[in-house]
Amino acid sequence: MHRLGQILNDRGSKYAVSGCPARSRAEVDAALKALKRDKAYAKATHNTWAVLLSDGGPLKGDDGEAGAGMVILRMLEREGLEDHLIVVTRWYGGKHLGGDRFRHVQTCVRAYLDALGT
Repeated sequence: MHRLGQILNDRGSKYAVSGCPARSRAEVDAALKALKRDKAYAKATHNTWAVLLSDGGPLKGDDGEAGAGMVILRMLEREGLEDHLIVVTRWYGGKHLGGDRFRHVQTCVRAYLDALGT
């Protein structure tokens, strides 16, 4: 799992992004489990994720952050990036962010895609 670490802070909430190749649901589950072996990520409020599997279509998980998985999925579709899991992690800071949380998810995914060179 490639971790870019913390990307941004807003009103106490911290966001990080990670990702890795994943070609099946089993590989997605294994990658998420590996990420959560790190106590900081295991204690995060949300680990939202998405992947476009070339064999199985789109998969996503909101982990309590309703709609965030779809934001990641749409960005993967726009980039045409298949078989690559992206996870956006949020540690809740005590203040609701409203719609800004989706913008922050986009910022994290864009930073990851830029690091990949897509």
